[in-house]
Amino acid sequence: MRTAPMHIASIGTALPGPPVDNTTLGKLFGVSDEWVDLFVGTRTRHFARDPGTGEVLCSLADLCAEAADRALAAAGLDASDIDFLLLSTATPDALLPNTASLVADRLGLNYLPVYALQAGCSGALQVLDLGRSLLSVGHRTGLVIGGDVTSRHLDPSRSGSSIPTEELVNYVLFGDGAGAAVLTAEPLGERIAVRALLNQFAGHGRPTGQGVEWRGPADQETGRPMLFEDYKAVEESVPPMSVEILWELLDGLGWSLESLDHLLPPQLSGRMTQRIVDHLAIDGVRETSCVADTGNTGNALPFLQLHRLLPEFETGQRALALVVESSKWTKAGLALEKI
Repeated sequence: MRTAPMHIASIGTALPGPPVDNTTLGKLFGVSDEWVDLFVGTRTRHFARDPGTGEVLCSLADLCAEAADRALAAAGLDASDIDFLLLSTATPDALLPNTASLVADRLGLNYLPVYALQAGCSGALQVLDLGRSLLSVGHRTGLVIGGDVTSRHLDPSRSGSSIPTEELVNYVLFGDGAGAAVLTAEPLGERIAVRALLNQFAGHGRPTGQGVEWRGPADQETGRPMLFEDYKAVEESVPPMSVEILWELLDGLGWSLESLDHLLPPQLSGRMTQRIVDHLAIDGVRETSCVADTGNTGNALPFLQLHRLLPEFETGQRALALVVESSKWTKAGLALEKI
């Protein structure tokens, strides 16, 4: 668990287009609002591609650059103040050039470290971990970004009746988006101190719980779905793993459960998040969630939660963010204090 000094000065987010509700998706794929609510619990989501035609409305680089611009503006900084850029995604615009480099170029950055990280939702905390390391060796200000455009893997030409249920859920579960944070060695802007950061691979010997394919012309006939999720494994594993993260953070810092003011739980879906919160059974702590309104946006989710937390996060208060990535099982967590 990392405890070196690091501060979050600001958060910026970007969601493409207007929200798409369940009724709209139901007309496209032949599912009812009740079915979506029963299995997923998500009300709306945003897509970077038109869900009816597949027309590209914006790229991942577009969303990440927009979120980064907003984070810089919120911190009162410009590109010349940034010492490094880190970006995490599971759905890059291309394998090369990497999306981090494209975003750096759009922001006008040059001659500084730029890293691209491939990960699921835990990637947002992994880039924070890497950012802490760069700050610890002398950098003063950095930009970390997480985002995903999962809609590129969903085929709008397919009829809902021809899609197996385990695949159809993905059409209503996921959304697209991006988030960014300005990191500083000293308190600035929002003055949020990162008191601890947990980032642990926990999948030795375990089957994968989620997969996202990337194929070229030579392997189109594999028969594997572009997106898959083992919902039973997620349902069984994520709640107890969330409890483990919670107590590892609290025990590592010597914080009591009673000293906690805010909780940012894992954001897999509206239904799953509620199961996790019920399993944690924490009273008197305010929950900050977004997935029911945004869909599962992968690497963007923790930034979207943090953005929602900001107006309610008061000086002296403490917050924990918990993340479980089910692809090959990663535990991640963040302990924050407003100073």
